Amino acid sequence: MARPIKTEQIPNLQEAIKDAAWVLIAESGAPALSLRAIARALKITAPAIYNYFPDRDALVTALIIDAFTSFGDVQLRARDSFPSSQPLERLQAIGLAYRHWALSYPQRYQLIFGTPIPGYEQHQMAIIPSATRSISALVSVIEDIRVAGKLKTEEFPLPQEESATGLSPLNTCTRNYHMVSHGVALIVWSRVHGLVSLEIGGRIPPFGVSGDDLYHYELQSIARQFIQE
Repeated sequence: MARPIKTEQIPNLQEAIKDAAWVLIAESGAPALSLRAIARALKITAPAIYNYFPDRDALVTALIIDAFTSFGDVQLRARDSFPSSQPLERLQAIGLAYRHWALSYPQRYQLIFGTPIPGYEQHQMAIIPSATRSISALVSVIEDIRVAGKLKTEEFPLPQEESATGLSPLNTCTRNYHMVSHGVALIVWSRVHGLVSLEIGGRIPPFGVSGDDLYHYELQSIARQFIQE
């Protein structure tokens, strides 16, 4: 029986553990993730992993934070690829970057937006900063459109006062934006999320293997619905 290799032979063991976790998630799904399986994959002892992640939930939380961070970086770069004077172009860029990231990293996308892992207890306060940062690009652009007087919200439902307090932890990155901008961002996100999730799951035929046409149509529909010319 092969003996586990020494942990010092693996440069940056913490990152190696997370890389191995993503491989296992891709192969067997997130519910099958375990520290022992990762130890076997890396040929190290399970206690070596405990120095970085005391249990599976701690590892899953770290993976979620990394995924949100990567997703947020892409969204913010897309937004900033156009000046603030071009909010429509910014909105389109964010939408295209959203789909591109999701299709490039489907396991990461499913981990942060898909079905929760059975038994996983989310460390919400640890995740909130990266999660709110990831949506801040979208909310900020919609807020710019609102401030410019070009956001169509005549029939948009008003936020409920009793719900506002529940949003307080989520306002880490977006607290300076109007509640209507949050609401429109939620609608926009739900629509692009729906199409992207269907595409990742291979459920968009008869429109073809790629969801390009449908997705671009939806981005244009969102712009027509919410932005005044």
